[in-house]
Amino acid sequence: MSDAAIFAISLGVTLVGLVISWGAYRRRGAASGLRGAALSLVPLAAAMTGVTEFFVDLAFSPVKWAGVAVGGLAVLLYLASGAMLSRRGDAGGGKAAGGGEGHRSAGRGGKPRRGVEGPAPGGGDPELAEIEKILRDRGIS
Repeated sequence: MSDAAIFAISLGVTLVGLVISWGAYRRRGAASGLRGAALSLVPLAAAMTGVTEFFVDLAFSPVKWAGVAVGGLAVLLYLASGAMLSRRGDAGGGKAAGGGEGHRSAGRGGKPRRGVEGPAPGGGDPELAEIEKILRDRGIS
């Protein structure tokens, strides 16, 4: 399709959109009218920048559709390889780190970290001391 035809169609669509936007402005207010005007200018901007020509060529070219299919296949293969690598990392993650089960359970079965040992000397809130004791017993610090 020629550039003049694409520009004429885009200009026509823009003008129709602007007329409809004027009606929306009169009925619904300035916000609706401005939104309609903004959307109406998109086809003209696309024609002026050459984006429309790209999409027209894409729509009517089997070679470009084949290129899109090959690009989609590349993305699919990349995502599949990522899934395969993450599975492999999950399966051997503990053993590859050199710790095995002991490494993985060190956070739970080992000595828990103690952030707060107890109430402050000289008294403190007994309720907070009880909550801290429960948290320490469960290994949460």
